[in-house]
Amino acid sequence: MIPRYGNAPRPGLHYRRRPGAYAILYRDGRLLLTHQAQPEPEFQLPGGGLDPGENGITALHREVFEETGWSIGEARYLGSYRRFCFMPDYGFHAEKLCQIWLARPLRRLGEPSEIHHRAVWMTPDQADTAIVDPGSRAFLRHARSLRGW
Repeated sequence: MIPRYGNAPRPGLHYRRRPGAYAILYRDGRLLLTHQAQPEPEFQLPGGGLDPGENGITALHREVFEETGWSIGEARYLGSYRRFCFMPDYGFHAEKLCQIWLARPLRRLGEPSEIHHRAVWMTPDQADTAIVDPGSRAFLRHARSLRGW
């Protein structure tokens, strides 16, 4: 069973399944996050939804590049969780099925191409405070315990 973080689904609402891939990106004592300015300003693990026919690792590389401008390598799958939320950009309620990957940022290729996103480096302690999503925070803490940072 895939664990759930955050709010339980609300009765009477239809939730569209939304699989996605998200990265914990660690290099030289810091984490690479994305800051999304709209619709709600927040710091996030870089990542997002899988496009039709796309697998998790392909989506991970695409989404990290779109949201941070960086290429990645050494991706290792850590696990998955579910999250029920409203997605204002798309106008629907979603059951997000979040794959979490640990990877290494390799090279900055340019600016993020995803509108309203910017790449931000933080220490693991800063990221643990800044990330709002409880599932992302839980996996960040898990990665820290595995890696000792």
